[in-house]
Amino acid sequence: MKVFRSVHPLYLLAFAIVLGTIFCAVMAPWISPYNPTEVNTEEILEWSSYKHWLGTDALGRDILSRMIYGARTSVVFATVAACCTMLVGLILGMIGGYYGGRIDQGIQALVSLFQGLPGMSFMIAIAAVLPENDARLIIAVTITSWTGFSRIVRSEVIHLRNENYIIGIKSLGAGNSYILRRYILPNIFPLIVVLLTLRIGTSLLSASALSYLGLGVAPPIADWGVMISDARTYFRSYPLMILAPGMAITLFCMSINLIGDFLREHLQLSNAGERKML
Repeated sequence: MKVFRSVHPLYLLAFAIVLGTIFCAVMAPWISPYNPTEVNTEEILEWSSYKHWLGTDALGRDILSRMIYGARTSVVFATVAACCTMLVGLILGMIGGYYGGRIDQGIQALVSLFQGLPGMSFMIAIAAVLPENDARLIIAVTITSWTGFSRIVRSEVIHLRNENYIIGIKSLGAGNSYILRRYILPNIFPLIVVLLTLRIGTSLLSASALSYLGLGVAPPIADWGVMISDARTYFRSYPLMILAPGMAITLFCMSINLIGDFLREHLQLSNAGERKML
């Protein structure tokens, strides 16, 4: 209880929103009042009511049900894309930062090449070229987003590889793979967690943008980006169709970023305490 009392209420609210979204994503088949893809021509474009809390869309589908199932699709895609981005950036950043030399120069040339391309345009081009399936969204986000991870991880690994204990372990005959796995990776793991948390929100925005453009999740699958795309024609007459998924994306991204800030502050305080003890 003392831990929760010391946490700012804004962070607690962020945790509650993220946990609530995850709960909806996991429990969607049991808590959703209707089938999110079921078309009902007798209940087209209804306003909020006791029967349909958020109304219905242009095909008579319950918006609340689509929101709940959309949490599953959007959050899963964002999390998987963020993990793939982290994995690629982590591997290349650790290799370049630890080995240096021509290996690092080659990786940094690749990083500079990808960072020189306009991110969203490049993402759209990749998604448009790839075959129509759910994996293309993850591939497009990963290819255009790994460079930031790589640069940050590289700088941390360069700092760690020059520490006395790493030099001492090398002199005792430890292999490079063992040092990377046993000493380098655990030391940068807290940083990875923070970066991954912050990346999930950005991945959700990217995935929703691709779905909005018709290059992500294919209808009639419930997805927040698809719901916003479907509501374009009716946003003046039935604003709730676009406000509901838009607010869901905004609140989730803001909450996940606040959680990332909380973790960063907590890790900084922990590191400061460790230095004081030393």
